[in-house]
Amino acid sequence: MTDATLENAPYAYVRKETLQQEPAPLSVAGPWAWIRTNLFSSPLNTILTLLCLYLVVDAVPGLIRFYFLDAVWTGEHRDACLADKVGRPVGACWAYIADRFQYFIYGSYPVSERWRVNIVFAMFALGVIWLLWNQAPLKKIGVFFFFVILPASAFILLLGGARAEGFLRFLILLSFALAVLYLVLSFVPSLARFWIGEGQLTVEQEMPAWQRFYRPKRLILIAVVVFGLLAVLADRVGLPRVDTGLWGGMMVTFLISAVGIVFSLPLGVLLALGRRSRLPAIQLLSVIFIEFVRGVPLITVLFMANTMLPLFVPQEYSPDRLLRPLIGVALFAAAYMAEVVRGGLQAIPKGQYEGAMSLGLGYWQMMRLIILPQALRIVIPGIVNTFIGLFKDTTLVTIVGIFDFLRTIEATLVDPTWATPTTRTTGYAFAAIFYFLCCWGMSRYSVAVEKRLAAGQKR
Repeated sequence: MTDATLENAPYAYVRKETLQQEPAPLSVAGPWAWIRTNLFSSPLNTILTLLCLYLVVDAVPGLIRFYFLDAVWTGEHRDACLADKVGRPVGACWAYIADRFQYFIYGSYPVSERWRVNIVFAMFALGVIWLLWNQAPLKKIGVFFFFVILPASAFILLLGGARAEGFLRFLILLSFALAVLYLVLSFVPSLARFWIGEGQLTVEQEMPAWQRFYRPKRLILIAVVVFGLLAVLADRVGLPRVDTGLWGGMMVTFLISAVGIVFSLPLGVLLALGRRSRLPAIQLLSVIFIEFVRGVPLITVLFMANTMLPLFVPQEYSPDRLLRPLIGVALFAAAYMAEVVRGGLQAIPKGQYEGAMSLGLGYWQMMRLIILPQALRIVIPGIVNTFIGLFKDTTLVTIVGIFDFLRTIEATLVDPTWATPTTRTTGYAFAAIFYFLCCWGMSRYSVAVEKRLAAGQKR
């Protein structure tokens, strides 16, 4: 029936207007339906829900009272956190955390030189935001900043001394040499043809000179600017050497984690490709390395790196005491990362390899453009899980004398200035909060990346 027929219909039971859509019944939608479906869907789920609810009701009020209501937030020494001194029940001693907070961040790094650590922290935060923010501009420059500028600058700033200043001068000279070389090759086409070879210039190299120079000059410019500022700081303020034995706290934890994460992924990819290689020697070496490292605990690897690594080089070239666990952690994480990546490679259908080869792509082009992007997208949860485990395993470096964040907390627990019954509980609670926030942040970001990359896979 048409709308006009309905309007002129003489029958009273014919409805002339459309009813408003009513909400779904509470039994199938809304919070009550979710509770019934997820918490009380079966007798077993009901028992578990009630048990968890009892544990929450029994434990949470005591935790809130200990860590917040009865907590001590200000004070200069242990008397502020002793019940007989303040005349009331005392909970967590957060005044101890506030008093030792600088030590938890920098360890024994000299107070007058901690501005250098702050600069490295700021550069690290800028690099992480630049890389992880999907809408950030100039991504290639961000990659160059994070993987080239930041490590060199951190080495110069944190270590200091004659070696770091010599390295800085080398980087400045190298940057200027690259700038001059690129200017010559860009604005003198005849030299470019002589350097590259007649008839081998690509389409990009046949662009006008100013267009060819535009993109690489950004990388050279940022290198010159950053290293130039560091040179000015070294000249005006001075960068005295700070021995790695004085490093500690969050600084060392972030350093070990960053080095392990940055190096373990590319090394893991190479090891995974080596294990799947058709060349027997490469495959055998990759399998031996992966299985040997995965067959021993990280503590053993750290002991070997700390005691055996110096035996393979002359005494004057012996690796630094902090460099040894850095190498051990990176190699250990790379072995586990290799198996994660290999799982993603095995999940790629054979047709993807055949399609890439039909396009005339070589092995490395096929892996870089076709196979590895798909494989890494599949194993994002495994990669992030390895990164989180690596971040937490940094606490094991204490066995070789490195003062990471957790070790600095343990070192302050024996300080008589803050020796109270609640100091140990408060210190470990603060460490738990720190590790939870860092690991939770990595987990949430990985979930966001998964959702963004899987947008085209939804059905």
